[in-house]
Formats: sequence, C-alpha cells, structure tokens
Amino acid sequence: MYRQLSDRAIIEGFRRGDSDIISEYFYGYCDIGYRLFDQRYQLSEKENLDFMSLAHQYAIYLMEHNWKPLEDRSDKVSLKTWFINGFRFVVLDALKWYRKEYGSIMFEDYLQTFNLDGNLRLHFNKVVEDLCKNAPLSRHDRLIIDMMLLRGFKGKEIALELGMTPSAISQRYNKLKEQIIVPYFKSNFDMDFETPEVIDEQDFMCKEICVPAMSRLMSCFDEYEMKQKRITPDHITQLEPNEIFVFGSNLKGLHGGGAAYIAYSKFGAIMGQGVGLQGKSYAIPTMQGGVDTIRPYVDEFIRFAKENRNLTFLVTRIGCGIAGFTDKDIAPLFKKGHEVDNIILPEGW
Repeated sequence: MYRQLSDRAIIEGFRRGDSDIISEYFYGYCDIGYRLFDQRYQLSEKENLDFMSLAHQYAIYLMEHNWKPLEDRSDKVSLKTWFINGFRFVVLDALKWYRKEYGSIMFEDYLQTFNLDGNLRLHFNKVVEDLCKNAPLSRHDRLIIDMMLLRGFKGKEIALELGMTPSAISQRYNKLKEQIIVPYFKSNFDMDFETPEVIDEQDFMCKEICVPAMSRLMSCFDEYEMKQKRITPDHITQLEPNEIFVFGSNLKGLHGGGAAYIAYSKFGAIMGQGVGLQGKSYAIPTMQGGVDTIRPYVDEFIRFAKENRNLTFLVTRIGCGIAGFTDKDIAPLFKKGHEVDNIILPEGW
C-alpha cells in the first residue's frame, strides 16, 4: 500500500532524490503502466522493451525537465493518472524505435491487432482461401497455410500430420510468410500499423485509475493539440460531431487492421467500400500501386473537404505503415490541403 502523500509531496520527493518515495511511487506507478501496456503491445516479448529500460527512459526525461511535466496538469487529474499517461508516450516512442531497429511487425503480431470475430473472420478466411487458390503453392504449402491460418494448428501438430520435423515446418512457414503470405495480405487486406491509435478508455484503465479523469485528460489534450498546432492527434479517443477520421484503405474495402479496422469498428467505415466518405470516416486507397496512383484519390479528398466546410477532417499517416511508403512520399500529396482550414494533417506534413 502506498503511503498517503500528497501529489506535491511525491513530486518534491522525486526532485530531492528520496529513495523511498522514488521506489514506492515512481517505480510503483511505472509498474502499473507497464502491466497495462504490456497487455496491449506485448512489451515483455520484445528486445529492449523490458520494464527497467522503459522506466529509466521515463526517469531521464523527467529529470531533464526537473519533473515539471508532472505538474502541468489540471487540478482535477490525479498525479497517478497523469504519470501513467506520460509513461504511455515513452512506450509509444520506444515501439517506433523498435519497429525501425528490428524491421516491420511480424505477421503473428498483425493477427493480434484486430478481432477476428464474426464478419471480419469471414473476410480474413476468404483472403486466405483466395491465396491458397491463386498463389503458386505446392500441395504441402497449401496444407501448411490452411492448417496454420484457418484451422489454428500448431507447428508440431502440422509436422506430425505431414510426416515432417517441426523445424522443417517452421522454416517452410517462415519462407512462405516472407515470399507469399505477407505480400498477398499487403495487397488484399489492410495491414497499416503506423497510424494514430484509437484508445478505448475502458481498455486503457485498470481499477487503480480514475476513468473519468483520464477521459477528461485525453479530450483536453487532443483538443489543445488540434487547436494550437493544427496537427492530427497521435491518439484519437473520440470524434466531435463534425469530425471525420481519414484513413488509408485498400480498394476492396477489407478494413482488417490498423486505422482501417479502427474506422470500421469505431467510426462507421463500411466493409467492402474502399473509397470516400462512410459514416464518420473517409477512405483513401493507399494499397493499390505507387504514389502516383494515390494522388488522384488525395486530390478528390481535398476537393471534397473544400465542398464540406462544415466538417473537419483528421488525416492519419495514410500509407506510412506496412503499405511501404514514407512521410516524404505521402506528405507532398497533401500540399494543396495546407490552405484548407478544415483539413488537419499529421505533424510534419
């Protein structure tokens, strides 16, 4: 149990290097945050994203700023809530570094980023079935993909079924992923990761964190960012009645992962519609060719925004995830949107 210290006393304890307060509160709060985000991002399974590494990064940042970031909060927001939210940004920065250092997200990680229930499961299965039907595969390759992705078998079980060693199955599956499965999914099933994440406050909280306080905090933060910097927030928790979530899609409208699934599950995107306004979201196809093939869709979006000044369009970093483009590739496409007041762009665009 924490000692009953005021928030002011805790921050002052941090500043003077009180080992008891640092141990009890700093590492205690970091532990709560790490456990929350480990569930969401599997931090403990990733190289150099262990608890102590991230806690030390957070400590260095706060000490460099004399712990002032902990004071820049509303009186209605508790220190614990503010602290853990700040720790989240350390986690997200670390994840960006991890993806650059160790390459793109593994296919298995991708499968965990969306809920494969109901209608979406049918679309996912259809893509796998089409892959098995159309890709140049041997009978064994088709069986491996079918058993692994559709029927949920483990490598050892497949090895026993096919009379092969587990290591041979593992090697074969990894080769299939690299050469056939992932490229096919990139073309036919949205796999965009580097996009603003919609965080459901209920998912973000545990019983130790005040839900109403975090909700107010996130809403105030996002509103401030948009009004002061005219930048799309990194983390979108909700939309105002006049706001539209702009995401990267594929032409088939299979909104299976990343921002596309967020648009589908949160903001009214329609499965099977890959272009234009749908609910409180707007789709721009980014997985159907190169930059030149994306440009007409961006131009059409800008025209649409000009004609609908009553709406505010929050543009995410479309195409800058597994679709393979960079900010330098996509940002110039939105140059004409700089002077359109109701288009909000990502930082640097």
